[in-house]
Amino acid sequence: MAAPVRFVVVDDGRASEVDATLAPDGVRLAPDAVHAALGWALQPQGLCRGDACLPVRPEHGLVRDDGVDLAALAERLDRPLALDVDERIAWLGASAAERGARLRSLDAPDFALPDLGGQEHRLTDFRGRKVFLLAWASW
Repeated sequence: MAAPVRFVVVDDGRASEVDATLAPDGVRLAPDAVHAALGWALQPQGLCRGDACLPVRPEHGLVRDDGVDLAALAERLDRPLALDVDERIAWLGASAAERGARLRSLDAPDFALPDLGGQEHRLTDFRGRKVFLLAWASW
């Protein structure tokens, strides 16, 4: 079995550095690393986060002798995975269902930008008021 290496897992914009095992067929995380990075805990009833549990069956290839397969986990969660093994980083994107729910809510995600004077403003500072956003790019 290969020695663990430090690996960065980004989920919902939050980066977590955890130990991972690099196998020829993928990246494996120890169950405690999955919990630390993604909030999913391996329990007898499956992989759980809060009240939600994913059944863990052998045919899913999710749990192996050397840990939880990151690509199989992303597939079971129905989330896209961008994986760069050489750079030791993985990014889990939002599922199509989650993105669709956000779009249907018509709520813009919060963000912060500085004005010309350098003062930072957040979109939530203007909640309940009309906001006009103008974006420009030179390319």
